Amino acid sequence: MDRLRDLGAQFHRSLKVAMQVDKVVKKAYAMLAFIVNLVTIVVLSRKKCGLSKCVTQYLVAMAAADLLVIILDLMLRQIPIVFREQLLFMWNLRVCNIHAVLLYAATDCSVWFTVTFTFDRFVVICCQKLKSKYCNEKTAPVVLGTVTVLSCLKNIFWYFMFRNEYMMLILPWFCFVTQEVAQSRMWAIIETLHHILTPCVPFVLVLLLNALTVRCILVTSRARWRLRSHNNGYSPRDPEMESRRKSIILLFAISGNFILLWAMFMVYSIWIRMWSMGDQSVYIPFYVQQMGVMLQLLSCCTNTCIYAVAQTKFREQLKNVVKYAFAVIVRFMK
Repeated sequence: MDRLRDLGAQFHRSLKVAMQVDKVVKKAYAMLAFIVNLVTIVVLSRKKCGLSKCVTQYLVAMAAADLLVIILDLMLRQIPIVFREQLLFMWNLRVCNIHAVLLYAATDCSVWFTVTFTFDRFVVICCQKLKSKYCNEKTAPVVLGTVTVLSCLKNIFWYFMFRNEYMMLILPWFCFVTQEVAQSRMWAIIETLHHILTPCVPFVLVLLLNALTVRCILVTSRARWRLRSHNNGYSPRDPEMESRRKSIILLFAISGNFILLWAMFMVYSIWIRMWSMGDQSVYIPFYVQQMGVMLQLLSCCTNTCIYAVAQTKFREQLKNVVKYAFAVIVRFMK
């Protein structure tokens, strides 16, 4: 009994902390992430950033998926909570179940688009024979479309897992899940496989592809350095090698950003499933989940920015878009 009371007290303290995070951070972040991804899509769609059509398609798709996650998670999730009475008639349509499928599918697209783009860059740098066949503007839409369809099919099971109503407690905890489902071993296996496919497998793939890409860049750079040193007798500044060093830094930044921002959410998701199945040897405060969710959502804002803002021409086009938008606002106010 004492242990249960202690756990209850810890839960309520964690809940208060989570409420503060939910009220302040989510609203500010939703607006920021929405603007960042929308501006990124506009700038890249102008096709004046000096990027190939293939790269542009991947980056636009990544930004669009991230924007969709922000809309479905941080914006549309709040509407049924705030306007509960007005939307009671929609519950017969199983809105929450459809919302869950779309949200998890968009999240999968956001993650796996990053993996497909990483693979595209790996092929460009390390597989010269495959480069012309795979890295082109015709292949990219096929790859992105296939990932989208598979993500939707993979997440259909969420439609049958939840009840057709939103949880209306102190915090918007999304859809109700029945006690039978929460304690079912079949659903536990399905949910565990879901978390393995996203984000565990992408973790491994991104790390592996980036490691192979960095290795290829280092080998090529050493060979180039020896050749230039042999021909010139000294090693002058080489713009090509500097560009490759920047590529290595960029790849490590992407890998670290993706893994760090998803790690807490993944750990908590695995723990809560083990807790519901009876393994209660370790207690993780509830606010850890809220922090994990916020960090996971933060990846929807930073991932595309790291890829895109690293490009000089993108920054120039971004300045032009901001100036144009500011001029339109000033003209409208006058």
